[in-house]
Amino acid sequence: MNCPVYHVVLMLSKDFLELVLIAVVVAFPLSWWAMSQWLHGFAYRINIDATIFLVAGASIIFITLATISVQSIKAAIANPVKALRSE
Repeated sequence: MNCPVYHVVLMLSKDFLELVLIAVVVAFPLSWWAMSQWLHGFAYRINIDATIFLVAGASIIFITLATISVQSIKAAIANPVKALRSE
């Protein structure tokens, strides 16, 4: 596939996905610790499973990829002449 739109989407998605993965790696341990400290004060408590974090991480990645893909496709397809005319 030698389409410029494909390359634009791939480059932007890769860059933003790296940032999201860094944020997930930092946020998940902190949120696990904060939730376990908060739940420790209750008489009836639940265990925090890893599935909660897996579902949250997968949904974050899906929403990020969908948003970045739509916006980068719109930017790659747009006619630059129209943008310059309106300036």
